Amino acid sequence: MLEAIGASDVDTLFRCIPEKLRLDRALKLPRAASEQEVLAELEVLAANNAHSDSFDWFLGAGTYSHFVPSAVDALISRAEFYTAYTPYQPEISQGTLQAIFEWQTMISGLTGLEVANASMYDGASATAEAALMAMRVTRRTGVVVAAGLHPHYRQVLDTYLAGLGAEVRTLPRTETGASADPAELIGDDTACVIIQQPSFLGTVEDLACLAEATHARGALFIVAVTEALSLALLRAPGDLGADLVCGEAQSFGVPPAFGGPHLGFLAARMKHVRQLPGRLVGETVDTRGKRGFVLTLSTREQHIRRERATSNICTNQGLCLMMATVYLALLGRRGLRELAELNFSRAEYAKRKLTAAGLELALPGPTFNEFAVKLREPSEAALSRARDAGLIAGLDLAPYAPDLGPALLVCATELTGADAIDRLCDALAPQASR
Repeated sequence: MLEAIGASDVDTLFRCIPEKLRLDRALKLPRAASEQEVLAELEVLAANNAHSDSFDWFLGAGTYSHFVPSAVDALISRAEFYTAYTPYQPEISQGTLQAIFEWQTMISGLTGLEVANASMYDGASATAEAALMAMRVTRRTGVVVAAGLHPHYRQVLDTYLAGLGAEVRTLPRTETGASADPAELIGDDTACVIIQQPSFLGTVEDLACLAEATHARGALFIVAVTEALSLALLRAPGDLGADLVCGEAQSFGVPPAFGGPHLGFLAARMKHVRQLPGRLVGETVDTRGKRGFVLTLSTREQHIRRERATSNICTNQGLCLMMATVYLALLGRRGLRELAELNFSRAEYAKRKLTAAGLELALPGPTFNEFAVKLREPSEAALSRARDAGLIAGLDLAPYAPDLGPALLVCATELTGADAIDRLCDALAPQASR
């Protein structure tokens, strides 16, 4: 290589770099190791990590531990799928496009809206893109955000809107945990109202009333969902007045994986489809009448003139989308509903056991599979005791809802057994078990 570029030695190659910036010693690295030695070292390091199989898991808060059938990994590992990241020559990738089309159809059915895009990066960016879409549709700049929106989603939303002159107002929650009436915060400049369903603290919102108040002032109603499985039990947001539904579909066959990569989704009413960001797959027929799939109405800057682009979202989460599509196809409408009912019943059982142990629910409103519980001591002590008992007891709410006092956000899924719930009660209310 030196000969090809006309340098006599390595020192000559780096002569243009000031001498004071050059390293004059060998790198402080251990000796080279064999593959066997490296694997052994990595296994030791990996053993330090906790995951949902090494503990009984009650932590949700936007990333949920669900059972993933082995068929999901088996199918997405087929060569037709695992190389399909972004079809830059899309019409020759018919298998990928059909999978995306199926995904869009399933999300439309779950959300109750006519059209869904080919997925987003994650739930937080999907929520921010939904707000931007509402601003384009209404040509307004105000955004009302419920206090019940996931705090990390709120941070991403604020970052997206920071340079656009948007005024963001926070809709407070009531004593039940539900959002207050947004009417007083909605002005003639309000583009949208964003509500999370269920809320970050687990409360199921009355979407119909909130949508009515939002539409009365000409704003769009956006529903964000962090626990997508709830869509199989609760009434579809689109049926209750939502104009846009966005959120995180990680619960559908995508493992928690230390928080990512995950899978955002965004669905809308057909009348707003030309403002939908990202990519959209449509069904058509070729010149011989054979069914086929194409990208259509793509609003991303790689496909059209940049000044006309509605978004710089450059791809969709192809592999995670495939996992979710396979998962939903495996469970089907009935299986998904039964799974959602099982999650609900496990959470209700946990609530009954915890209150019987002398603890108090922080908010009285209805919930799905996640709820806030008050503690009688600092959260750190309870969480530490739970870890010693092999439990990840939930999320400490001190940074997110200090008004509740010492409290945890607890999640129960189909992976949560009765024995684990009993041990959780012992850990969080040890006095009651004596």
